[in-house]
Amino acid sequence: MTQDLEMKDRSTPSNSVSSAVPSTLQHLKEIASLIETGSYSKEVRRIARAVRLTIALRRKLTASVISSFLDYVLTTGSEAHAKLSAYIPKDEDHEMEVDAATSAIQTPAKHLLPEIEIYCYLLVLLFLIDQKRYNEAKACSSASIVLLKNLNRRTVDVIASRLYFYYSYSYELTGDLAEIRGNLLALHRIATLRHDELGQETLLNLLLRNYLHYNLYDQAEKLRSKAPRFEAHSNQQFCRYLFYLGKIRTIQLEYTDAKESLLQAARKAPVAARGFRIQCNKWAVIVRLLLGEIPERTVFMQRGMEKALRPYFELTNAVRIGDLELFRNIADKFATTFSTDRTHNLIVRLRHNVIRTGLRNISISYSRISLADVAKKLRLNSANPVADAESIVSKAIRDGAIDARLDHANGWMVSKETGDIYSTNEPQLAFNSRIAFCLNMHNEAVRALRFPPNTHKEKESAEKRRERQQQEQELAKHIAEEDDDEF
Repeated sequence: MTQDLEMKDRSTPSNSVSSAVPSTLQHLKEIASLIETGSYSKEVRRIARAVRLTIALRRKLTASVISSFLDYVLTTGSEAHAKLSAYIPKDEDHEMEVDAATSAIQTPAKHLLPEIEIYCYLLVLLFLIDQKRYNEAKACSSASIVLLKNLNRRTVDVIASRLYFYYSYSYELTGDLAEIRGNLLALHRIATLRHDELGQETLLNLLLRNYLHYNLYDQAEKLRSKAPRFEAHSNQQFCRYLFYLGKIRTIQLEYTDAKESLLQAARKAPVAARGFRIQCNKWAVIVRLLLGEIPERTVFMQRGMEKALRPYFELTNAVRIGDLELFRNIADKFATTFSTDRTHNLIVRLRHNVIRTGLRNISISYSRISLADVAKKLRLNSANPVADAESIVSKAIRDGAIDARLDHANGWMVSKETGDIYSTNEPQLAFNSRIAFCLNMHNEAVRALRFPPNTHKEKESAEKRRERQQQEQELAKHIAEEDDDEF
């Protein structure tokens, strides 16, 4: 008896470990079954659900689990099995535990579907990237892309779009993004010919990211303008497209369109995508400052973004005050951050806005002021500050930034009396922009509505109509009886 109890106690730890490991393996088997069902019934939504479930299991993936899953779904000795198993390190202890659990649960069944094979590539690629084995991830992703080029099945498109993304991501992590640009263009052409719209969306965004990574904004705009456009299939890809479009428009000085794209990308992005929303807000803040607007304080106080947006908050404060010296100090203080965010060139453009804001404050405060005092207040550090102040003031008057005139004889800037803003078109323009925003949001909401298929074609038969009317009469009678009982 005592020996039996001791043997049971000793066997308990190994049983707990082996029962804990197969849970992830069992989930992967269920996902494989889901992909198989979706492939046979040609239901893409099932395969999309399988990919979402895989991303949720990503942190639980281990070498032993993936190795056992490959043995379960792929034929041992096949080309795909040999290639993928080479990327997985061998762990004998875990392998024995998982094998024992697998044989106890279910006898292995081999799947020969191309969807399953492509899914195995995705699973191994996720594992390699998480383990920071980037060179092996590059080799694995390249092998999967070669396989995808020969597959023309709509049920593969969802998994293929994920593989395209991680293919580009693995090369970006190793700094070799330029090597795959030609391959991405070829893949985009293939996806267009096959009418793979999800693949086109993903590959277009990857190409735009590739061009923008090397500051090739003209090439990115040419590609974007020539690429076919259609209704967005993925919200994430649409958000990325809007972000890249906003960056291109900003560099091309089209600030109004850039602001709309960046704010829309930040609004549509999922709450969990905090890093993406931070980047959108950084660029949106710069664009609004370049437009002469001052972003609200609440933009910088969003949950989880206060620290990341702190440099841009201080920069906004300097632009709002119009203090050129403070602007220089902040630009020098956070130069590393701005260079990392690739917004340094845009911040150089803001110097003119800071001077203009300071000049506007001066024109409001003084009815007449000498150009020497203007140069002193603007803190112009140059060889001839008075001449610089004169040219700055004359340009601001010509652009309509200030309502004043120059007295060249006496060296003065004479401000005119400020009129009533409600006598101008400013309120009308403000209301027009708000109404246009609301109308656009309403149109997007209407386009996003989903209806059951063929509801407008189905007609109710006479028998069904009589049954429905009878049920409605019985329900009304029942409600009336309940009301009588209450009284």
